[in-house]
Amino acid sequence: MRNTNKAIGFLAGVLFFGGAQAQSAVTLYGVIDTGLMYVHHSQGQTNQYLMSTGILSGSRWGVKGSEDLGGGLAAVFQLENGFNSGTGQFFQGGRMFGRQAYVGLSGKDTWGTVTFGRQYDPLVDKVQPVQGDNWLAGFFIAPGDVDNSDNSVRFNNAVKWVSPVWGGLQVEAMYSLGGIAGATGSGQTYSAAAGWSGGPVNVAAGYMHVDNGNATLSTRGTTTADSFFNSSVNAAYATARSINIGRAGGNYAFGPVIVGGYYSYSEYNPDASSTFTRSEKYHNGSVYAVWNITPALLTEIGYNYMRSLGDSSAKRHQVALGADYNLSKRTDVYGVVAYAHATGTDGKGVAQAVIGSEDIDAGKPSQVMATVGIRHKF
Repeated sequence: MRNTNKAIGFLAGVLFFGGAQAQSAVTLYGVIDTGLMYVHHSQGQTNQYLMSTGILSGSRWGVKGSEDLGGGLAAVFQLENGFNSGTGQFFQGGRMFGRQAYVGLSGKDTWGTVTFGRQYDPLVDKVQPVQGDNWLAGFFIAPGDVDNSDNSVRFNNAVKWVSPVWGGLQVEAMYSLGGIAGATGSGQTYSAAAGWSGGPVNVAAGYMHVDNGNATLSTRGTTTADSFFNSSVNAAYATARSINIGRAGGNYAFGPVIVGGYYSYSEYNPDASSTFTRSEKYHNGSVYAVWNITPALLTEIGYNYMRSLGDSSAKRHQVALGADYNLSKRTDVYGVVAYAHATGTDGKGVAQAVIGSEDIDAGKPSQVMATVGIRHKF
């Protein structure tokens, strides 16, 4: 209760003092996304019925703002909390501002923006907008989100630079400080990405390296990144020394229809402190089509194929179909159905089906998931 009262007092102060200065702008915003879900094959059981939260958009509230410092320079900040709308509990490991928490300086028309704090990586900023999950969320990306294509992972202690837009091209780079005494690289993350937009065409690509902690100087898993290991798809590789990810994608708009896809290569590398000895590699390809039937109604269909090799071998197929209908500018209702099938092994035994970033282990080689929900933005 004390922490909650402090947070409310802090936000009230930010809004009051920010609003008191004409050269400053402060915005309080949020999303509440809640639905009902049915899962056929969940943790070895035949049926599961549950209330879902954050299906299309993670439920959140936040405050962001800027202050004009003159000469084209501005101070910027953002604090964003993630929560479970079914229980009211904090997400992101119970952090008060687990989604984002940063401050920085912006000269966006000249040299760009530099921010410091807990942030998204450049691949999320640039590549995710051309992927299928940009519309109807994590049903349209790699099983288990092994390539962080649905931003399951955020990064602490990060310094990020975002360039101005040069003829449709924008570049980002990020470095996260590990902070381990005597081991500069332990736990560090570095990443870069670029995106280009021109008329109906959008393309983007990026690379990321995550150090999972020097086991001789810290506990393995002491890193600037949140956990990548949220399902059976890659759970066997939680002791990886490092993770490398490359993603590239694009889309093209034919009037009300958008078609696109992305490819990713993810590599989980071992060392002498790992419980596996050969690098595990994931090749993932995804294609989708979005049809804006009316200004209020959108539908999407997508197919995803992922193959793993190296330490183990599995093949995973996934299809999804969904629709979203806007009741107003701020409120919409949606429905999605998805099917996944897995063959081979995943490092701990027979591969289980897992649909996208929903991270529900089937306990079986196949899984069906259906959800309906409502989302409100403020």
